[in-house]
Amino acid sequence: MSDEITSRTPLVRDDANDHGTSPAPFRVAARESMASSTNGGTSTGHGAGYQSDNDDDYDSQPPPPVPNAGGSGSPRANGHAHDVNEGPFLRRRVMPARDAVSRKQREALLAADRVSTLATDTSAAETETDTVAPSVAAPVELLAASPAEKKWRNWWTRTFWTLIMVAGFFGVLFAGPLWVIMIVLVLQLAVFREVIQIAHVPSKEKKLPWFRVINWYFLAATNYYLYGESVLHHFGLYRHIPPLLVPLATHHRFISFSLYMVGLVMFVLNLKRGYYKFQFSQFAWTHMALLLVVLQSHAIINNVLEGLIWFFLPVALVIVNDVFAYIFGFFFGKTPLIKLSPKKTWEGFLGGAASTLVFGFIVSSLLIKVPYFICPLKDLTTSLWTPVSCPVNPVFVPQEYAVPPVLPFLVGKTVHIAPLQFHALVMSLFASSIAPFGGFFASGVKRAFKIKDFGTSIPGHGGVTDRFDCQFIMGTFSYLYVTTFGRPALPIGGAPGDILQKVLQLSAGQQLVVYRQLARMLMDAGVPEGDLTPATAAMAVLEGAAGSAVDGM
Repeated sequence: MSDEITSRTPLVRDDANDHGTSPAPFRVAARESMASSTNGGTSTGHGAGYQSDNDDDYDSQPPPPVPNAGGSGSPRANGHAHDVNEGPFLRRRVMPARDAVSRKQREALLAADRVSTLATDTSAAETETDTVAPSVAAPVELLAASPAEKKWRNWWTRTFWTLIMVAGFFGVLFAGPLWVIMIVLVLQLAVFREVIQIAHVPSKEKKLPWFRVINWYFLAATNYYLYGESVLHHFGLYRHIPPLLVPLATHHRFISFSLYMVGLVMFVLNLKRGYYKFQFSQFAWTHMALLLVVLQSHAIINNVLEGLIWFFLPVALVIVNDVFAYIFGFFFGKTPLIKLSPKKTWEGFLGGAASTLVFGFIVSSLLIKVPYFICPLKDLTTSLWTPVSCPVNPVFVPQEYAVPPVLPFLVGKTVHIAPLQFHALVMSLFASSIAPFGGFFASGVKRAFKIKDFGTSIPGHGGVTDRFDCQFIMGTFSYLYVTTFGRPALPIGGAPGDILQKVLQLSAGQQLVVYRQLARMLMDAGVPEGDLTPATAAMAVLEGAAGSAVDGM
């Protein structure tokens, strides 16, 4: 009876402790006794257990068959080998019992397993705590306290490439809005590539042939949806859509959804056993990049379409804040600002904020005098040297304000300030206080992946993401700020534009009916006939007479 019970009772084997980590001497003796009592004296040591080389895919791969030293048939076939209690640090597997092992030896082995598990979990937790939160942090060398040679070498490198980028920025800006849109798209692709690249594992990607293709397909599908919406909204008001593109314009959103579904099907069909966790983590990482990069760059391009001033001003504010924060930190920085970016200082933060406020207020007063900047985009071929004219928006017209009686010598004085200058102050506050957190967020990502920079494409600055991490969040804020608080004065994405876009999708006869009904409604509302063309007034009168006759019958 004892032998029967022993043969049916499983033993818990610990693969981790087979490598000499067992703390109990009697555990070793029990194992040796068990091994020596098997048929042929064969030890089941390390080969009896199973541990996947790939931790991420352990659960998705079946274990190899366990050798049966003294019985007929496979232990798995007999139902004696199966997984139990797989913890975060140990993988334990139930092994088939050996007939010659006594009950006392088996109890001693199980007790040693429990002691070893507790000791290993405790030591592993202590090791992890020591690694994540070291007791002594490495000292951070602030820029102002760096050696003079190293300090000025960094200064000249950053200054040289900053001047090159600023010159290129103005060259693209003056070349025309089409070039501005193209450079935004190029920067978007570069940032997207750097962001998804830091989470890639080349050894696994080589075994997934369509892995990178699917990432870039989702990028293309997202751009098709977002930029298609922008083109239809802005340019459908000024020109008729070519007949060949009418189906694409009419069913744009459904086509966009269909494209995304194709990508989803491609992803599911590409799932490979043993790589499920890796593939789904990359799927989530790709969509995070689409949300943080593509969606925000779409807002920047919308700013370009509404007028170059809404693109230039936010971008210039971030550049000025970065430059002056670096200058003030270079000469006066002594107080660290945030641990994520240990070289940022309070002196640089405050100095950059003050400089940005002054720059925004002054430059906005100059930009309102240039039609090239303030006119909404109607033609992609325009440039700084192309004559541009449009009705001046009231937000760009200086208004007279009485000076508050704060200083006695200014009592009774008035100043002329355009509403845009007040908007510029708000944007400057955001650019100097909130937009830097886009950079801090990027710094957190780099700390998580243990990298210094996202790339090395810009000497002295790092990668494209390192240089433009604040621009994306600033562009999104500018677009939302203008559409939310400036809607009554700024023609950006309002309801009339959406209505006219729908009217353009009607046939010519249907558009004529809408035209006549709108004219009649305007006359009924008391709009003078002089404000309408003679033909419009005549049609409205005829429509009204016909309607009255029908009502009288």
